[in-house]
Amino acid sequence: MSPLDIGLLYGAATLIVLFSGMPIAFALGTVATVFMLGFMPTASLDTVAQNVFEEMSSITLLTIPLFILKGAAIGKSKAGADLYSALHAWLGRVPGGLGVAVVIACGLFAAMAGSSPATCSAIGSSGIPEMRRRGYSPGFAAGLVAAGGTLGILLPPSITLILYAVAAEQSLGKLFLAGIGPGLLLVGLFAIYAMIHHGQEATRARKVLAEGGPRSPILSEERFTWREKLQALPRVMPFILLLTGVMVALYGGIATPSETAGLGAVMAIALIAVIYGAWHWRDLTPIFGSTLGESTMLMMIIGMSLLYSYVMSYLHISQGAAEWIVAQHLSRWVLLAAILVLVVVLGFFLPPVSIILMTAPIILPPLRAAGFDLIWFGVVMSVVMEMGLIHPPVGLNIFVISKIAPDIPLKDVVFGTLPFVLLMMLAVVLMCLIPGIATALPDWIYRK
Repeated sequence: MSPLDIGLLYGAATLIVLFSGMPIAFALGTVATVFMLGFMPTASLDTVAQNVFEEMSSITLLTIPLFILKGAAIGKSKAGADLYSALHAWLGRVPGGLGVAVVIACGLFAAMAGSSPATCSAIGSSGIPEMRRRGYSPGFAAGLVAAGGTLGILLPPSITLILYAVAAEQSLGKLFLAGIGPGLLLVGLFAIYAMIHHGQEATRARKVLAEGGPRSPILSEERFTWREKLQALPRVMPFILLLTGVMVALYGGIATPSETAGLGAVMAIALIAVIYGAWHWRDLTPIFGSTLGESTMLMMIIGMSLLYSYVMSYLHISQGAAEWIVAQHLSRWVLLAAILVLVVVLGFFLPPVSIILMTAPIILPPLRAAGFDLIWFGVVMSVVMEMGLIHPPVGLNIFVISKIAPDIPLKDVVFGTLPFVLLMMLAVVLMCLIPGIATALPDWIYRK
Protein backbone atom coordinates (compact mmCIF):
# COMPACT_ATOMS: atom_id res chain seq x y z
CA MET A 1 0.00 0.00 0.00
CA SER A 2 1.13 3.56 -0.71
CA PRO A 3 1.67 6.02 2.15
CA LEU A 4 -1.50 7.81 0.99
CA ASP A 5 -3.59 4.63 1.25
CA ILE A 6 -2.10 3.79 4.64
CA GLY A 7 -2.67 7.38 5.82
CA LEU A 8 -6.33 7.34 4.78
CA LEU A 9 -6.82 3.97 6.46
CA TYR A 10 -5.04 5.25 9.57
CA GLY A 11 -7.28 8.34 9.76
CA ALA A 12 -10.48 6.35 9.14
CA ALA A 13 -9.55 3.78 11.79
CA THR A 14 -8.85 6.57 14.28
CA LEU A 15 -12.24 8.23 13.70
CA ILE A 16 -14.09 4.92 13.97
CA VAL A 17 -12.41 4.04 17.27
CA LEU A 18 -12.90 7.56 18.69
CA PHE A 19 -16.59 7.60 17.78
CA SER A 20 -17.01 4.18 19.39
CA GLY A 21 -16.79 5.94 22.75
CA MET A 22 -13.43 4.49 23.77
CA PRO A 23 -11.38 6.89 25.92
CA ILE A 24 -9.03 9.00 23.77
CA ALA A 25 -5.80 7.62 25.24
CA PHE A 26 -6.78 3.98 24.69
CA ALA A 27 -8.24 4.77 21.26
CA LEU A 28 -4.99 6.28 20.01
CA GLY A 29 -2.89 3.53 21.59
CA THR A 30 -5.09 0.80 20.08
CA VAL A 31 -4.93 2.23 16.56
CA ALA A 32 -1.16 2.73 16.80
CA THR A 33 -0.58 -0.83 18.07
CA VAL A 34 -2.81 -2.42 15.40
CA PHE A 35 -0.97 -0.59 12.62
CA MET A 36 2.37 -1.58 14.13
CA LEU A 37 1.22 -5.19 13.90
CA GLY A 38 0.01 -4.82 10.33
CA PHE A 39 2.58 -2.56 8.71
CA MET A 40 5.74 -2.52 10.83
CA PRO A 41 8.29 -5.22 11.76
CA THR A 42 7.10 -7.49 14.57
CA ALA A 43 10.13 -6.50 16.62
CA SER A 44 8.81 -2.94 16.79
CA LEU A 45 6.19 -4.08 19.31
CA ASP A 46 9.01 -4.86 21.72
CA THR A 47 9.93 -1.16 21.75
CA VAL A 48 6.46 0.26 22.54
CA ALA A 49 7.14 0.76 26.24
CA GLN A 50 10.62 2.10 25.53
CA ASN A 51 9.36 4.58 22.91
CA VAL A 52 6.57 5.87 25.14
CA PHE A 53 8.93 6.20 28.10
CA GLU A 54 11.58 8.05 26.07
CA GLU A 55 9.02 10.45 24.62
CA MET A 56 7.53 11.17 28.05
CA SER A 57 10.86 11.58 29.85
CA SER A 58 11.03 15.23 28.73
CA ILE A 59 11.65 17.47 31.71
CA THR A 60 9.13 19.95 30.27
CA LEU A 61 6.30 17.47 30.84
CA LEU A 62 7.13 17.43 34.54
CA THR A 63 5.54 20.87 34.76
CA ILE A 64 2.10 19.47 33.90
CA PRO A 65 1.23 17.60 37.16
CA LEU A 66 2.80 20.40 39.19
CA PHE A 67 0.74 23.11 37.50
CA ILE A 68 -2.34 20.89 37.86
CA LEU A 69 -1.61 20.61 41.60
CA LYS A 70 -1.36 24.40 41.79
CA GLY A 71 -4.67 24.78 39.94
CA ALA A 72 -6.39 22.15 42.08
CA ALA A 73 -5.27 23.88 45.29
CA ILE A 74 -6.81 27.15 44.09
CA GLY A 75 -9.86 25.56 42.46
CA LYS A 76 -10.86 23.44 45.47
CA SER A 77 -10.79 26.42 47.82
CA LYS A 78 -13.00 29.49 48.08
CA ALA A 79 -10.47 31.47 46.08
CA GLY A 80 -12.75 31.85 43.06
CA ALA A 81 -15.63 33.33 45.06
CA ASP A 82 -13.32 35.69 46.96
CA LEU A 83 -11.58 36.87 43.80
CA TYR A 84 -14.89 37.48 42.05
CA SER A 85 -16.52 39.34 44.97
CA ALA A 86 -13.48 41.62 45.41
CA LEU A 87 -13.45 42.59 41.73
CA HIS A 88 -17.21 43.14 41.78
CA ALA A 89 -16.81 45.63 44.63
CA TRP A 90 -14.34 47.69 42.59
CA LEU A 91 -16.15 47.44 39.25
CA GLY A 92 -19.72 47.82 40.53
CA ARG A 93 -20.11 51.36 39.10
CA VAL A 94 -18.93 50.37 35.60
CA PRO A 95 -21.80 49.67 33.15
CA GLY A 96 -22.03 45.91 33.08
CA GLY A 97 -19.43 45.91 35.86
CA LEU A 98 -20.62 42.57 37.20
CA GLY A 99 -19.93 40.93 33.83
CA VAL A 100 -16.59 42.73 33.52
CA ALA A 101 -15.68 41.49 37.01
CA VAL A 102 -16.48 37.92 35.91
CA VAL A 103 -14.22 38.26 32.84
CA ILE A 104 -11.30 39.71 34.82
CA ALA A 105 -11.77 37.14 37.59
CA CYS A 106 -11.68 34.37 34.95
CA GLY A 107 -8.48 35.84 33.50
CA LEU A 108 -6.73 36.08 36.88
CA PHE A 109 -7.95 32.69 38.02
CA ALA A 110 -6.94 31.10 34.70
CA ALA A 111 -3.46 32.55 35.10
CA MET A 112 -3.22 30.88 38.51
CA ALA A 113 -4.90 27.56 37.73
CA GLY A 114 -3.92 26.99 34.08
CA SER A 115 -7.11 24.99 33.51
CA SER A 116 -10.22 26.10 31.61
CA PRO A 117 -12.71 23.71 33.29
CA ALA A 118 -11.35 24.62 36.74
CA THR A 119 -11.79 28.32 35.98
CA CYS A 120 -15.36 27.78 34.74
CA SER A 121 -16.27 25.80 37.82
CA ALA A 122 -14.65 28.11 40.37
CA ILE A 123 -15.89 31.43 38.96
CA GLY A 124 -19.19 30.14 37.56
CA SER A 125 -20.40 28.59 40.81
CA SER A 126 -20.53 32.05 42.38
CA GLY A 127 -20.68 34.35 39.34
CA ILE A 128 -23.64 32.84 37.48
CA PRO A 129 -26.08 32.96 40.44
CA GLU A 130 -25.04 36.56 41.21
CA MET A 131 -25.49 37.70 37.60
CA ARG A 132 -28.89 36.05 37.35
CA ARG A 133 -29.96 37.54 40.67
CA ARG A 134 -29.13 40.98 39.26
CA GLY A 135 -31.19 40.46 36.11
CA TYR A 136 -28.63 39.14 33.60
CA SER A 137 -30.23 36.69 31.14
CA PRO A 138 -29.28 33.04 31.80
CA GLY A 139 -27.64 32.56 28.39
CA PHE A 140 -25.55 35.73 28.72
CA ALA A 141 -24.38 34.80 32.23
CA ALA A 142 -23.50 31.24 31.18
CA GLY A 143 -21.76 32.33 27.97
CA LEU A 144 -19.69 34.91 29.83
CA VAL A 145 -18.31 32.36 32.29
CA ALA A 146 -17.82 29.65 29.63
CA ALA A 147 -15.87 32.05 27.41
CA GLY A 148 -13.91 33.51 30.31
CA GLY A 149 -12.89 29.99 31.28
CA THR A 150 -11.18 29.48 27.91
CA LEU A 151 -8.49 31.94 28.98
CA GLY A 152 -7.00 29.08 31.00
CA ILE A 153 -5.66 27.56 27.79
CA LEU A 154 -3.81 30.75 26.81
CA LEU A 155 -2.60 32.74 29.81
CA PRO A 156 0.52 31.28 31.44
CA PRO A 157 0.92 28.78 32.96
CA SER A 158 -1.02 27.01 30.18
CA ILE A 159 -0.86 23.23 29.98
CA THR A 160 -1.74 23.48 26.28
CA LEU A 161 1.25 25.74 25.59
CA ILE A 162 3.47 23.32 27.53
CA LEU A 163 2.40 20.48 25.24
CA TYR A 164 2.85 22.64 22.15
CA ALA A 165 6.38 23.51 23.32
CA VAL A 166 7.16 19.79 23.52
CA ALA A 167 5.52 18.91 20.18
CA ALA A 168 7.00 21.86 18.26
CA GLU A 169 10.34 21.86 20.13
CA GLN A 170 9.95 25.56 20.95
CA SER A 171 10.95 27.62 23.99
CA LEU A 172 8.37 27.29 26.75
CA GLY A 173 9.38 30.64 28.23
CA LYS A 174 8.79 32.41 24.90
CA LEU A 175 5.43 30.68 24.47
CA PHE A 176 4.30 31.74 27.94
CA LEU A 177 5.26 35.33 27.19
CA ALA A 178 3.62 35.20 23.75
CA GLY A 179 0.32 34.15 25.34
CA ILE A 180 0.08 37.24 27.56
CA GLY A 181 -0.71 39.82 24.83
CA PRO A 182 -3.45 37.77 23.11
CA GLY A 183 -4.81 36.78 26.54
CA LEU A 184 -5.18 40.43 27.54
CA LEU A 185 -6.68 41.17 24.10
CA LEU A 186 -9.38 38.54 24.68
CA VAL A 187 -10.04 39.83 28.21
CA GLY A 188 -10.54 43.29 26.71
CA LEU A 189 -12.83 42.08 23.91
CA PHE A 190 -14.92 40.01 26.32
CA ALA A 191 -15.21 42.91 28.78
CA ILE A 192 -16.29 45.35 26.04
CA TYR A 193 -18.91 42.89 24.83
CA ALA A 194 -20.13 42.41 28.42
CA MET A 195 -20.68 46.17 28.77
CA ILE A 196 -22.42 46.46 25.38
CA HIS A 197 -24.70 43.47 25.95
CA HIS A 198 -25.52 44.63 29.47
CA GLY A 199 -26.58 47.97 27.99
CA GLN A 200 -28.84 46.20 25.49
CA GLU A 201 -30.48 44.10 28.21
CA ALA A 202 -30.92 47.19 30.40
CA THR A 203 -32.55 49.06 27.48
CA ARG A 204 -35.01 46.21 26.97
CA ALA A 205 -35.75 46.17 30.70
CA ARG A 206 -36.50 49.94 30.67
CA LYS A 207 -38.82 49.44 27.70
CA VAL A 208 -40.72 46.71 29.57
CA LEU A 209 -40.93 48.95 32.66
CA ALA A 210 -42.22 51.88 30.57
CA GLU A 211 -44.96 49.64 29.17
CA GLY A 212 -46.14 48.86 32.69
CA GLY A 213 -44.22 45.61 33.14
CA PRO A 214 -42.20 44.52 36.19
CA ARG A 215 -38.96 46.24 37.12
CA SER A 216 -35.93 44.07 36.31
CA PRO A 217 -33.10 43.82 38.88
CA ILE A 218 -30.70 44.76 36.06
CA LEU A 219 -31.90 48.37 36.45
CA SER A 220 -30.86 48.51 40.10
CA GLU A 221 -27.59 50.25 40.92
CA GLU A 222 -25.35 48.71 43.54
CA ARG A 223 -22.94 51.03 45.32
CA PHE A 224 -19.96 50.13 47.46
CA THR A 225 -18.32 52.50 49.93
CA TRP A 226 -14.57 53.04 49.89
CA ARG A 227 -14.41 51.17 53.17
CA GLU A 228 -16.07 48.13 51.56
CA LYS A 229 -13.74 48.35 48.57
CA LEU A 230 -10.65 48.51 50.75
CA GLN A 231 -11.89 45.63 52.86
CA ALA A 232 -12.19 43.56 49.67
CA LEU A 233 -8.56 44.07 48.64
CA PRO A 234 -7.04 41.49 51.01
CA ARG A 235 -9.13 38.81 49.27
CA VAL A 236 -7.39 39.34 45.94
CA MET A 237 -3.89 40.49 46.90
CA PRO A 238 -2.54 37.06 47.98
CA PHE A 239 -3.44 35.60 44.58
CA ILE A 240 -1.83 38.48 42.72
CA LEU A 241 1.28 37.89 44.84
CA LEU A 242 1.16 34.18 43.92
CA LEU A 243 0.90 35.00 40.23
CA THR A 244 3.63 37.64 40.46
CA GLY A 245 5.95 35.31 42.39
CA VAL A 246 5.64 32.57 39.78
CA MET A 247 6.20 34.97 36.86
CA VAL A 248 9.19 36.65 38.51
CA ALA A 249 10.77 33.27 39.29
CA LEU A 250 10.28 32.09 35.71
CA TYR A 251 11.25 35.19 33.74
CA GLY A 252 13.74 36.57 36.22
CA GLY A 253 15.99 33.57 35.61
CA ILE A 254 15.58 32.41 39.20
CA ALA A 255 14.02 29.05 38.34
CA THR A 256 13.42 26.78 35.34
CA PRO A 257 9.83 26.13 34.17
CA SER A 258 9.77 22.83 36.06
CA GLU A 259 11.11 24.43 39.24
CA THR A 260 8.63 27.30 38.82
CA ALA A 261 5.76 24.81 38.57
CA GLY A 262 6.89 23.20 41.83
CA LEU A 263 7.27 26.62 43.47
CA GLY A 264 3.76 27.61 42.34
CA ALA A 265 2.27 24.39 43.70
CA VAL A 266 3.94 24.82 47.10
CA MET A 267 2.94 28.51 47.26
CA ALA A 268 -0.69 27.68 46.37
CA ILE A 269 -0.96 24.98 49.04
CA ALA A 270 0.63 27.31 51.60
CA LEU A 271 -1.77 30.06 50.56
CA ILE A 272 -4.94 28.05 51.08
CA ALA A 273 -3.55 26.65 54.33
CA VAL A 274 -2.91 30.13 55.75
CA ILE A 275 -5.97 31.96 54.37
CA TYR A 276 -8.61 29.23 54.39
CA GLY A 277 -7.23 26.93 57.07
CA ALA A 278 -7.05 24.05 54.57
CA TRP A 279 -4.22 22.14 56.18
CA HIS A 280 -6.04 19.08 57.52
CA TRP A 281 -5.73 15.85 55.55
CA ARG A 282 -9.48 15.93 54.83
CA ASP A 283 -8.93 19.31 53.14
CA LEU A 284 -5.92 18.17 51.12
CA THR A 285 -7.32 14.80 50.00
CA PRO A 286 -9.66 16.28 47.33
CA ILE A 287 -6.78 18.42 46.03
CA PHE A 288 -4.32 15.55 45.68
CA GLY A 289 -7.04 13.22 44.39
CA SER A 290 -8.05 15.68 41.68
CA THR A 291 -4.41 16.26 40.75
CA LEU A 292 -3.69 12.54 40.51
CA GLY A 293 -6.78 11.84 38.37
CA GLU A 294 -6.28 14.71 35.94
CA SER A 295 -2.51 14.21 35.67
CA THR A 296 -2.90 10.49 35.00
CA MET A 297 -5.50 11.16 32.31
CA LEU A 298 -3.36 13.80 30.60
CA MET A 299 -0.13 11.79 30.77
CA MET A 300 -1.89 8.74 29.33
CA ILE A 301 -3.18 10.85 26.44
CA ILE A 302 0.27 12.35 25.92
CA GLY A 303 2.01 8.97 25.96
CA MET A 304 -0.43 7.33 23.56
CA SER A 305 -0.47 10.41 21.30
CA LEU A 306 3.30 10.32 21.05
CA LEU A 307 3.16 6.61 20.17
CA TYR A 308 0.46 7.45 17.60
CA SER A 309 2.72 10.16 16.10
CA TYR A 310 5.70 7.78 16.08
CA VAL A 311 3.75 5.25 14.00
CA MET A 312 2.64 8.04 11.65
CA SER A 313 6.23 9.08 11.16
CA TYR A 314 7.54 5.51 10.68
CA LEU A 315 4.88 4.78 8.04
CA HIS A 316 5.72 8.11 6.33
CA ILE A 317 2.15 9.33 6.82
CA SER A 318 3.03 12.65 8.47
CA GLN A 319 5.91 13.35 6.06
CA GLY A 320 3.74 12.40 3.07
CA ALA A 321 0.90 14.64 4.24
CA ALA A 322 3.31 17.55 4.76
CA GLU A 323 4.86 16.99 1.32
CA TRP A 324 1.38 16.91 -0.26
CA ILE A 325 0.41 20.17 1.41
CA VAL A 326 3.64 21.82 0.22
CA ALA A 327 3.11 20.42 -3.30
CA GLN A 328 -0.18 22.32 -3.57
CA HIS A 329 1.88 25.54 -3.72
CA LEU A 330 -0.68 27.40 -1.62
CA SER A 331 0.11 30.96 -0.68
CA ARG A 332 1.30 31.20 2.91
CA TRP A 333 -1.95 32.77 4.15
CA VAL A 334 -4.16 30.28 2.33
CA LEU A 335 -2.03 27.53 3.85
CA LEU A 336 -2.51 29.03 7.32
CA ALA A 337 -6.25 29.42 6.79
CA ALA A 338 -6.59 25.79 5.64
CA ILE A 339 -4.68 24.53 8.68
CA LEU A 340 -6.74 26.64 11.09
CA VAL A 341 -9.98 25.37 9.52
CA LEU A 342 -8.65 21.83 10.09
CA VAL A 343 -8.01 22.69 13.76
CA VAL A 344 -11.55 24.10 14.10
CA VAL A 345 -13.06 20.92 12.62
CA LEU A 346 -10.95 18.71 14.89
CA GLY A 347 -12.09 20.87 17.81
CA PHE A 348 -15.64 19.61 17.17
CA PHE A 349 -14.54 16.20 18.41
CA LEU A 350 -11.18 16.34 20.22
CA PRO A 351 -9.69 18.24 23.18
CA PRO A 352 -6.70 20.58 22.58
CA VAL A 353 -4.21 18.06 24.00
CA SER A 354 -5.01 15.49 21.34
CA ILE A 355 -5.19 18.05 18.53
CA ILE A 356 -1.70 19.34 19.23
CA LEU A 357 -0.02 15.97 19.58
CA MET A 358 -1.80 14.40 16.60
CA THR A 359 -1.40 17.26 14.10
CA ALA A 360 1.99 18.76 15.00
CA PRO A 361 4.04 16.32 12.87
CA ILE A 362 1.86 17.15 9.85
CA ILE A 363 1.21 20.88 10.02
CA LEU A 364 4.40 22.31 11.51
CA PRO A 365 6.88 21.45 8.68
CA PRO A 366 4.81 23.24 5.97
CA LEU A 367 4.29 26.23 8.24
CA ARG A 368 8.02 26.40 8.98
CA ALA A 369 8.77 26.16 5.24
CA ALA A 370 6.28 28.98 4.57
CA GLY A 371 8.20 31.22 6.95
CA PHE A 372 5.73 31.41 9.84
CA ASP A 373 7.02 31.99 13.38
CA LEU A 374 6.09 28.81 15.25
CA ILE A 375 5.90 30.69 18.56
CA TRP A 376 3.30 33.02 17.03
CA PHE A 377 1.46 30.12 15.42
CA GLY A 378 1.32 28.25 18.75
CA VAL A 379 -0.61 31.13 20.30
CA VAL A 380 -2.90 31.52 17.25
CA MET A 381 -3.60 27.77 17.31
CA SER A 382 -4.37 27.99 21.03
CA VAL A 383 -6.98 30.70 20.45
CA VAL A 384 -8.56 28.60 17.70
CA MET A 385 -8.61 25.58 20.00
CA GLU A 386 -10.26 27.74 22.67
CA MET A 387 -13.25 27.91 20.35
CA GLY A 388 -13.56 24.13 20.61
CA LEU A 389 -14.11 24.51 24.36
CA ILE A 390 -17.27 26.56 23.87
CA HIS A 391 -18.86 25.20 20.71
CA PRO A 392 -20.67 21.89 20.22
CA PRO A 393 -20.54 18.94 19.93
CA VAL A 394 -17.71 18.58 22.50
CA GLY A 395 -17.61 22.06 24.07
CA LEU A 396 -16.10 20.97 27.39
CA ASN A 397 -16.81 24.31 29.08
CA ILE A 398 -20.45 24.13 27.96
CA PHE A 399 -20.88 20.88 29.85
CA VAL A 400 -19.07 22.29 32.91
CA ILE A 401 -21.58 25.18 32.92
CA SER A 402 -24.48 22.73 32.53
CA LYS A 403 -23.20 20.89 35.58
CA ILE A 404 -22.89 23.93 37.85
CA ALA A 405 -26.07 25.62 36.52
CA PRO A 406 -28.37 22.72 35.57
CA ASP A 407 -31.46 24.94 35.45
CA ILE A 408 -30.11 26.82 32.40
CA PRO A 409 -31.14 24.98 29.20
CA LEU A 410 -28.21 23.71 27.13
CA LYS A 411 -29.58 25.62 24.13
CA ASP A 412 -29.29 28.91 26.04
CA VAL A 413 -25.71 28.12 27.06
CA VAL A 414 -24.74 27.33 23.45
CA PHE A 415 -26.33 30.50 22.03
CA GLY A 416 -24.79 32.51 24.87
CA THR A 417 -21.30 31.39 23.84
CA LEU A 418 -21.63 32.08 20.08
CA PRO A 419 -20.81 35.82 20.28
CA PHE A 420 -17.59 34.93 22.10
CA VAL A 421 -16.63 32.49 19.33
CA LEU A 422 -16.93 35.43 16.90
CA LEU A 423 -14.78 37.58 19.22
CA MET A 424 -12.11 34.86 19.22
CA MET A 425 -12.19 34.84 15.40
CA LEU A 426 -11.68 38.61 15.50
CA ALA A 427 -8.71 38.13 17.84
CA VAL A 428 -7.16 35.64 15.37
CA VAL A 429 -7.59 38.12 12.51
CA LEU A 430 -6.00 40.89 14.60
CA MET A 431 -3.03 38.65 15.44
CA CYS A 432 -2.57 37.87 11.75
CA LEU A 433 -2.64 41.58 10.88
CA ILE A 434 -0.51 42.59 13.89
CA PRO A 435 1.76 39.62 14.83
CA GLY A 436 3.43 41.79 17.46
CA ILE A 437 0.41 41.24 19.72
CA ALA A 438 1.95 37.83 20.43
CA THR A 439 5.61 38.25 19.49
CA ALA A 440 6.53 41.71 20.83
CA LEU A 441 6.87 40.72 24.49
CA PRO A 442 9.01 37.56 24.02
CA ASP A 443 11.17 39.36 21.43
CA TRP A 444 11.75 42.25 23.82
CA ILE A 445 12.43 40.08 26.87
CA TYR A 446 14.79 37.66 25.12
CA ARG A 447 16.74 40.43 23.37
CA LYS A 448 17.58 42.10 26.67
